[in-house]
Parts: sequence; C-alpha cells; structure tokens
Amino acid sequence: MKRIFLFVITNLAILLVLSITLRLLGVDRMLDAEGSGIDFNSLLIMASVIGFGGSLISLAMSKWTAKRMTGAVVIEQPSDPTERWLVETVKRQADRVGIGMPEVAIYDAPDVNAFATGMNRNDALVAVSTGLLHNMQKDEIEGVLAHEISHVANGDMVTLALIQGVVNTFVIFLSRVIGHFVDRVVFKTERDHGPAFLITTLVAQMVLGILASMIVMWFSRQREFRADAGGAQLAGRNKMIAALERLKQQHEPTQLPDRLAAFGISGGNNGLRGLFMSHPPLETRIAALRAMP
Repeated sequence: MKRIFLFVITNLAILLVLSITLRLLGVDRMLDAEGSGIDFNSLLIMASVIGFGGSLISLAMSKWTAKRMTGAVVIEQPSDPTERWLVETVKRQADRVGIGMPEVAIYDAPDVNAFATGMNRNDALVAVSTGLLHNMQKDEIEGVLAHEISHVANGDMVTLALIQGVVNTFVIFLSRVIGHFVDRVVFKTERDHGPAFLITTLVAQMVLGILASMIVMWFSRQREFRADAGGAQLAGRNKMIAALERLKQQHEPTQLPDRLAAFGISGGNNGLRGLFMSHPPLETRIAALRAMP
C-alpha cells in the first residue's frame, strides 16, 4: 500500500501546486458565472492545464529525478569490463531499434532491478542495480537491457505521461463539478463558493485520483507485456524468459523508489492489490513469452 499511497500523494502534490498557482493568477474566478453557475469550458481548460502540466513536468524532470532518487552514476568512460560490456550491449540494442544511444548508469541497491526513463526516445536513461549485476548471468542481463530498450523504443514514458495527464484532467474537472454541486444544492450557497466546495472537491479529487490510478496501472501492465515481447525479439526469447525466471528466484524487497517503480522490470501481484500494481505477475509474463509464436 506504500506504493499506492506515495503514487497518489505525489500526483496530488503536483496538482495542488498548479491549482494554487492558477488560483493566485485569478483563473479560478472564471469558473463562477455571476455567482450562480459554472463555466464548464473554462473549467475544462484549467483542468487540462493542471492535469497535463503536472504529468509533463514530471516527465521533463524524469532523468534528473531518477538519478538523484536512486543515486545512479552514469558511465561516462567504462572503468572495467562489466561497464564496457553494458555500454556496448545497450549501444547494439539501441542501434537495432533505431533510437539514440541512451545514457547507461548503475545504482547501488541489493535488489535485482533496472529501469528506463526520459522524455525523449533519443535521449533516455537506462540504469541497472548493483544487485542485478551481482546476481544475473550476462545472457539474463542482456534480456533485461532489451526489455528496457524496448520501453524506450515504444515511447512508453511519453505515452504513460499523456495518459496520466488525461486522467488528471478528468479527476480535476469532475471533482470541481461535484464540489460545485454539493456547495450549491446541498449547502445552498448562492454566491461564490463556501467551505463545502473546497472540502468536497479535495475529498472527491482523492477518491477519483485513486480510481484513476487503476487506469494508469492497467496501461502500465499492458506495456510490460509489449516490452517483454520486444526484449525477446532483441535478445532472444530464451534470454528474456531466463531473466524473468531469475527475478522469481530473488527474495530481496525492491529498493527502487516508488515514483520509478512503473519503469522497473520487476514487480506485480495478484488479487485486488494487483489492480494498483505497475507490473503483471512474473508467472503471467513468462507464460505470455512461452505462448509467443
């Protein structure tokens, strides 16, 4: 539940900052037409600015944020054979899918994981954990790198940000409509907005935000299957399956920060909690790879 909580809080924090900014600029006053109604066109525009603004700002800062949250160190000049092999493997895979060479980085964490991020498929970041380097064979690491390169080639980071922007927009729009309705109909406020509007809007935004996160996480799980398939084409299906099998054997709790969890290779769960997970269960992913023609 920590991942769900931090996901919602981070999203709401960005939306709150943008909401306050637009309120200070006087945009909120456009929403109340003569104190008796609501300007839906203005509301939708404002909701779009806040919703997409938050997700696109996060995307633009993704590489900078990822490096500082994980302590990832970019390999400028390989210092040993392992780093040289990592850079050469990423370069070979990037050339095959026709994208620019990503930055390659290593971050210190005991769990077996890796992630890719960045707002431009030709200027991305691919990072692997020290735990992955210590616990996986080269063939398995090659499968992991191919999975991450497939994320970059598919433009998953941009697509996920756009989907987040869409759901943010509707969360903001609907929460304010609900707050306006409660304020006018239930509490009979005739002009401007009373405290009920603010309270109801915040509660509705939190509830709708949790529901919206289910949509975003559903897409995230679908793109994992596509990245697995792309990784199988790049590195070979056996290497991709071997990488996922190795992940199943690991029992270390993930150390990847929650905001980057959706971009990692491991993760997933079943049941109701699975609706909020960024990755499908490893067993399901392996089965999908085995079923590939």
